[in-house]
Amino acid sequence: MELNNGNCDSDDDTPRLSSEAMAALREFLSEQTQTHVDADAVSLVSEDWRLSQFWYDPQTAETVSKEVLTLCDSSDSLVRVACVACPTLYAYLKKIDPNVSLQLLEYDKRFEQYGSDFTFYDYNQPEELPPELKHAFQVVVADPPYLSKECLEKVAQTISFLARPGESFLLLLTGEVQRERAAELLGMHPCCFRPQHSNKLGNEFRLFTNYDPGMRLGGWDKQL
Repeated sequence: MELNNGNCDSDDDTPRLSSEAMAALREFLSEQTQTHVDADAVSLVSEDWRLSQFWYDPQTAETVSKEVLTLCDSSDSLVRVACVACPTLYAYLKKIDPNVSLQLLEYDKRFEQYGSDFTFYDYNQPEELPPELKHAFQVVVADPPYLSKECLEKVAQTISFLARPGESFLLLLTGEVQRERAAELLGMHPCCFRPQHSNKLGNEFRLFTNYDPGMRLGGWDKQL
């Protein structure tokens, strides 16, 4: 169907959209063709809900980024950070500290724009990754795309593949429903800080860590 913009001559049988509907359509098409959106000066590709992509809001992204950088600063040597399926965090970390050593593992190949910092990742093949990434990271942050038991189990395999045994800080952003599985699979506990997304989601999300953050992130949530 060809849409009439109101400026061309046509007979009365030609379908037309109201001015409000046309404005909404233009906005939708603009969003679909937009390569990047701006989130407090951080450049991100638009969310693709078909890939279960939901970007963090600025406060969440900045809070988790600052926690990661605090962990990096606690070491005298160079700390490598793996961001598993959390491109928002990658973008904010690069904004705050361009020199931080990061690797983004992500299914969406639009993030190939990050060059050698990008590694294609499909959670269905949790250990099909370059061998040089095995046990190479002191900090691993993961945000599984789905809240299923299977997804978390496979992402847990990936985390174990990436993390340095016995000396890694692990952070997991996922639903409250995964609390028991996070503890069982990775020895992780929820923090009082509650992650939020730019597009408000109905599920309650939590940030889990395998280390006691002290007063940061609100501390561990001791409530059962």
